[in-house]
Amino acid sequence: MRRKAAPTISDVAALAGVSRAVASRALSASKRPVSGDKRDRVLAAAAELGYRVNLLAQSLTTKTVNLVAVLVNHIHDLSDLDLFDLLLAEIQAGGRQVILVRVGSTDKVEEFLRQGVAYHVDAALVFSDFADAATVRRMFRSDLVIMLNGRHDHRSPAIIPDEAVGIRQAVADAAAKGVRRASLVTGRASSLVEQARIGLYRQAFQVHDIQLLRTLQGDYSYRSGHALAPGLIEGGQPDAVFCTSDAMAMGILDVFRMDFPGNRPARFRLYGFDNLSLLDFEAYPISSIGYDKAAYVARMLGLLNEPPAGGSTFEPELVPTRYVSRLTG
Repeated sequence: MRRKAAPTISDVAALAGVSRAVASRALSASKRPVSGDKRDRVLAAAAELGYRVNLLAQSLTTKTVNLVAVLVNHIHDLSDLDLFDLLLAEIQAGGRQVILVRVGSTDKVEEFLRQGVAYHVDAALVFSDFADAATVRRMFRSDLVIMLNGRHDHRSPAIIPDEAVGIRQAVADAAAKGVRRASLVTGRASSLVEQARIGLYRQAFQVHDIQLLRTLQGDYSYRSGHALAPGLIEGGQPDAVFCTSDAMAMGILDVFRMDFPGNRPARFRLYGFDNLSLLDFEAYPISSIGYDKAAYVARMLGLLNEPPAGGSTFEPELVPTRYVSRLTG
């Protein structure tokens, strides 16, 4: 039995009622002129025929490789999954593929450079704490390096959640509910973003006359929150515990549920960070600080789809955060 031939761009164009050139532009990952109506017809025709873009052929035409590098420390906790599921889906929906690169230490960066491995990518998104903008440009030989870790320079676009607003709202909420003593559970000390976040908590505690009893360091994961939980009540019980990730707050909550049944810790109020989708379920009624992840990803995609002109200089772009209350009383 003769195998049916795969659909071509010409088949898509014919079904959509447009020229082959228009169909090609509509299916391109780059911003190329085509009306919205024609683009919709082409996309519908491609879906109906099961047509897939030939990324290699497209890259030869556009002089791009349709690859985006995403640098992370690691992906091991729930907040990572919430963000990266959305990010990877949106990048791939635009016709690009993703290279995930783990950079868990400064040594890993140096090893990457020593080995001389050259990933040719159109852009790099940098979440890892251990890579600065200049080094990433060397690693990938690309000028479009979007910094999300606070280690940007004037040549790199940077997108940073404006955490001051959400933190002030959360601490004000605690103060209004009678909190006078608090503990803080933090993440990696190597992160510039985390260092700034801790400073914002300390400032807010001073403004509302809340005594900081202790600071414990985790790594943002559920496991680290679980391990640190017993130390939160040693030498004096806090009225509230603030965590710089929801995953750590969930680990703490589960420990205290063993001794104090109910839907929240009996001895203190619990505040998280990231506003995970999991918190929308009754199992983890943890109030949290977060930002609109869809808006955050949209800003990254905007820079990927419309790269700034060469020689541009940049100031960090802030994404607003907000406090989301899930507790009453």
